[in-house]
Amino acid sequence: MNKTEYIKYLEKYEKGFTGAEIDEERKERLELCEAIQSFDKKRLLNASEADLVEMMKPLWAILMWGNREKHILKVIEENGLDYLRKKLANLLYGSDALETRWDDFRKNVKGMGPAIMSELLCKTYPDQFILWNVKAVNAFKTLNIKVPNYHSLDGASYVRVSKEGKELISIAKESGHKGVDDFLSLDYFFWKELQEVKDQPAEKVPEEKETKEQKDFVHNDVRDKIMEIGEFLGFESNVEVTIAAGAKVDAVWQASIGNMGRVIYVFEVQTSGSIDSLVLNLMKAKTNKAVQGIVAVTDEAQIEKIKKEIASLPQIRDEVKFWNYKNVITTHTSLTSAMESINGLGLVPDGMIK
Repeated sequence: MNKTEYIKYLEKYEKGFTGAEIDEERKERLELCEAIQSFDKKRLLNASEADLVEMMKPLWAILMWGNREKHILKVIEENGLDYLRKKLANLLYGSDALETRWDDFRKNVKGMGPAIMSELLCKTYPDQFILWNVKAVNAFKTLNIKVPNYHSLDGASYVRVSKEGKELISIAKESGHKGVDDFLSLDYFFWKELQEVKDQPAEKVPEEKETKEQKDFVHNDVRDKIMEIGEFLGFESNVEVTIAAGAKVDAVWQASIGNMGRVIYVFEVQTSGSIDSLVLNLMKAKTNKAVQGIVAVTDEAQIEKIKKEIASLPQIRDEVKFWNYKNVITTHTSLTSAMESINGLGLVPDGMIK
């Protein structure tokens, strides 16, 4: 990290605020924290659907949704109310090390990735845990701080970036810059000043072989993003759906289209594991007459292997479409940015979009 450069950014940032504005901004942050902190462990374990909507609706990580309540209810439906509130209570208040709680939540909860998880942790413990999202990634790169892979972010990596964030807060305090004194104010500083991302990428984390669990995190993140892209496009979208006998697929988009009736598009994501099982699942899915498209989502190298594998299978060789999972992530980011911009106009009241 370039400490001198960081202090220059802090000085520039503070010139844009009066003391009264800093105090008002701090007050707003505290109110956000208090709203989340009102959901203590006991309240979370007994939360209703309406309670969880109340808790999650103000989260910045879901502001792109035109109907946030509908989206949250979908997340609850995908996970089950009792299961989700237990996992949330464990993430925020469990007795195990945070690394363990983070990994357990990422592995087992659908539709809630690092941005939502870290925002909940940050607002519950604003002096301990960083709010980790695209803005934070850009800020770290701008300051030339090592950035872990966002989509395979495990608990150990999240603890590390929180430690890096604590150092940034300490430097700000030691330098007499009162505009950055906890992780929520650090997030605001990131958003206002550190989105330049220099041409030269930040120093990379030393290349390490991803663990099976980290690959599962990427798989789940991509799976959830495919579901959300479908929602953005107006489809009824779900994850982990049994689409035919013996075929449980990662994600589906469904719609009723005129005389065609019910049409279904199936997505299978592969970040590890057997190509044979992916191909078999796609073959079984195609036996459902409503399935109009089957898509294999993986990396470029695996796409070529799958093409060779299905070349001798007339049932699906001309049916399978391919989507590089990196393009899924790029598409999701672009759609998210577009929806945030449109929703920021305030043309449609929250809840009107179905």
